[in-house]
Amino acid sequence: MKPEYSKELLAEMWKKLNLAREFETRVQWLFSMGLVHGTTHLGIGEEATAVGSILALKPQDYVFGTHRGHSQAIAKGIDIDHMMAEILAKETGVCKGKGGSMHIMAMDKGILGANGIVGGEIPIATGAAYSAKLRGTEQVTLAFFGDSASNERDRITAVFYGDGASHEGACFEALNLAALWKLPILFVCINNTYGMSTPIAKAMHDTDLSKRAYPFGIPSKTVDGNHVLEVYDAVSEAREYVLENGPMMVVENTYRISGHSKSDGNLYRSKEEINAWKEKCPIKAFRSYLAERRLFTEEELDAAVKEAAAVIDHAVEYGKASKNPSVDDVFDDVYA
Repeated sequence: MKPEYSKELLAEMWKKLNLAREFETRVQWLFSMGLVHGTTHLGIGEEATAVGSILALKPQDYVFGTHRGHSQAIAKGIDIDHMMAEILAKETGVCKGKGGSMHIMAMDKGILGANGIVGGEIPIATGAAYSAKLRGTEQVTLAFFGDSASNERDRITAVFYGDGASHEGACFEALNLAALWKLPILFVCINNTYGMSTPIAKAMHDTDLSKRAYPFGIPSKTVDGNHVLEVYDAVSEAREYVLENGPMMVVENTYRISGHSKSDGNLYRSKEEINAWKEKCPIKAFRSYLAERRLFTEEELDAAVKEAAAVIDHAVEYGKASKNPSVDDVFDDVYA
């Protein structure tokens, strides 16, 4: 075990990986029961990208999430009861039940919002990074980019973006400004190999996404997004770099086990492909890492899994019991 991997850090990683998986598994079930209105996008299989990246940040850092951002919010420490209430469209939700699954935010935790528009967060995240530079704070903005239709941009200061988002014009514009102004922003590309139902090889001549940063003189690194410690190491180093030098990109290769959205029948990929990636499950891999090194007993690992299930049980009951938003408030928080 490396000196920087304290037992507390490893325990936090294990806890949040399981909270994220259990949360999304439960949301999937709630949707099937007709309790989730609108759409929802799950990131089952991508948990290590969120947990490894965000635990490498400092509490004051900003995060912009994708439309597939539940695990990102959980990793940053959002109130899970209130996030579940948001997804169930209740007034106790983090956006008063008006945003739903794709618009999670918690200003007190530095979660400056998720975005349903492909790549829509990237320019906003660049602005947040610019603000931090002007104020002279030691803040990094982390932006997640997701896959979506065939393009999607999500966030920058510490920025995560996916394979599809990298095609968006605003992504290139933001990269250029971030480089020009040497902003403290980290672009994290979550490459789950699909833009909705389109495999990356059918959308890009060169599938090495790290090269997207090169024209702007931005350094880039590619890591195994299913290995939470590899992600953590890369983002830890990247955070230090961007504070001193300006933007950097980290590409995290992973796989979306769940469908693109709730209505995705997964007809564009084979069961064999999905099952092969299930064997590379980031949670399964991390458990093996911890158990083989005897860092935790099997009983301790199981206890954390049960605790995560109990936390999500409570969140579901809290959400169900919360009041629906009042029709009288429909025009509140509208700025036009």
